[in-house]
Amino acid sequence: MSAKASNKVNFSKSYNELQKIVEWFEKGNVDLEDGVKKFEEGIALVQDLKKYLSNVENKVKQIKIKFEKGETVSKDEDEEEDEKDTNTLF
Repeated sequence: MSAKASNKVNFSKSYNELQKIVEWFEKGNVDLEDGVKKFEEGIALVQDLKKYLSNVENKVKQIKIKFEKGETVSKDEDEEEDEKDTNTLF
């Protein structure tokens, strides 16, 4: 599995975990202690997902700038940049 495929799976997994937490809260009859724990988990997931989406947005902006300048980036160069990117979340 490539790094990009792995990123997609992890994003999807985190998003699905967040959805399960939301559904749990929506059912009602929430135990206070369990609710606090799940709330903390949810907040952490939201922060991770926001950071990941911000990185994706920045990547799209970089690609757009290169496109507007007429520059091309081969797939191999693009993957090397991904590996060097220390902001990648997953």
